[in-house]
Amino acid sequence: QVQLVESGGGLVQAGGSLRLSCAASGRTVNSYGMGWFRQTPGKEREFIAGITVGGGRTYYTDSVKGRFTISRDNAKNSAFLQMNSLKPEDTAVYYCAVTSVVLSTRSQNYRFWGQGTQVTVSS
Repeated sequence: QVQLVESGGGLVQAGGSLRLSCAASGRTVNSYGMGWFRQTPGKEREFIAGITVGGGRTYYTDSVKGRFTISRDNAKNSAFLQMNSLKPEDTAVYYCAVTSVVLSTRSQNYRFWGQGTQVTVSS
């Protein structure tokens, strides 16, 4: 079992930056791919960014390419999401998750999830 805890969310003005962290416990996530998703009320959870086991490959949804950067620190059993040039449409609850699939944008392939952290971007 893996427990994931996100942190770093908050209120920021448009154009600002936030850095989300995802701390894992229970077991090492070094053998898992990791991803970030977000969700707004009434909408399905949306894939944002993913990173492979060793961190050698990253992938992003088009709406955040060039603005968001996913990274991981296996020594700290953690993942991060650096979010720059934030827009009001980035407002959502952000979740981190782990997957045993090498590359996946599908939430169904992610086995363990955090509780989420709220990000609010004001205009």
